[in-house]
Amino acid sequence: MKKAKPYSKYKDSKQEWLGNLPEHWKVQRTKHLFDLITKPAPVGNSMELLSIYTALGVKPRKELEERGNKASTTDGYWMVKKGDIIVNKLLAWMGAIGISEYDGVTSPAYDLLRAKKGVNPYFYNYLFRNPIANREFKRHSRGIMDMRLRLYFTRFGDIKLPFPSIEDQNSIVDFLDYKLEKINRFISKKKQLIELLNEQKAAIINKAVTKGLDPKVKMKGSGIEWLGKIPKHWDIWKLKFLVKITTGNKNTEDKKDDGEYDFFVRSQTVEKIDSYSFEGEGILTAGDGVGVGRVFHYVNGRFDYHQRVYLFYDIKNEVNGKYLFNYIRTNIKTELMYYNAKSTVDSIRLPVLKRFPIAFPEVKEQLKIVEFIEREKKIIGNTISTIEKEISFVEEYKTAIIAEAVTGKIDVRSFKIPKTEIQLEAGLEERVN
Repeated sequence: MKKAKPYSKYKDSKQEWLGNLPEHWKVQRTKHLFDLITKPAPVGNSMELLSIYTALGVKPRKELEERGNKASTTDGYWMVKKGDIIVNKLLAWMGAIGISEYDGVTSPAYDLLRAKKGVNPYFYNYLFRNPIANREFKRHSRGIMDMRLRLYFTRFGDIKLPFPSIEDQNSIVDFLDYKLEKINRFISKKKQLIELLNEQKAAIINKAVTKGLDPKVKMKGSGIEWLGKIPKHWDIWKLKFLVKITTGNKNTEDKKDDGEYDFFVRSQTVEKIDSYSFEGEGILTAGDGVGVGRVFHYVNGRFDYHQRVYLFYDIKNEVNGKYLFNYIRTNIKTELMYYNAKSTVDSIRLPVLKRFPIAFPEVKEQLKIVEFIEREKKIIGNTISTIEKEISFVEEYKTAIIAEAVTGKIDVRSFKIPKTEIQLEAGLEERVN
């Protein structure tokens, strides 16, 4: 398809956030395009409970919050039909607004909008979830600070929106569905490539710290099933003989401690704070929760940490700190799975940590391994960085093309799905059926 061109004639929409619109488009208030629905669900219903998420749109809560809080009853919740728009009044300006692909119920804390005749809700879903609309939502929200802003329908209903003909709306939706499917497929493949590169990096590190760098070296049995064979000249010590291990003594929220510490480390955040470090050399690992087994290496800084976060410090001269970090980070979950009878690891206990086996050569060889790892990590890291920039660029393009289409900056009325793709999809469907 050729690059879409602008419409032939435009007019001033008199709405700063929309700019000029195609001459034949109208401008209508939200309340003239959508009805506010407040139909309560019946008592004792078992309908699907739906929530709106900024990043994901509308999803069944059970899919994303299996361990989270569940409503004891959905009696009196708003009944949702496929095609309805759910609005989180508190977070609409951050993108917590979207179309439902499900029938179900949603919290009465949300607003529920149903499209009137001549309105394609998918067109407005593209508009509402775009940053240009989010900024307008924020302007119409009310509250004393950002986190208390609310977009009530009394204000939302008065926002003036672009209102093309239903034919134009449908053409724009078809165009964006097609373009975004291709864009999202591209992004998905790039993210899969990043996953593969990270797996490759982990495999390279794991092989280096458990087998060494010499492929011809003589091997011996380690006596540890999950570790397998190691170089014949390597030693195996238990972790407790190489480091001191301690835990934090607090069970508090993630916060600074009256300015005494730079930050507070929890199991969930142990890998998210790589811009910080502490004085001396040490290694942190998460002891339980969603972060269990996550490991991070720190140097030069101040922090406090949760009672279920372990700190390895006072590392003995027999082992290099970075070597030990790479070894622990790539092997600790394997060790935990081996000793834990459950299918998923819930926690690390101190006795398990203390007997964690560390295989290592003399320090000189350790340093060569560390140098090799750093070199390989840099190569793979540069590749990942390049891919992430590509993804970021395409994400920006996706946002821009949606904004251009729903505000009439490009004319897509002549868009048709290429016949070759129609034939391909038909062929795939025929083979499946």
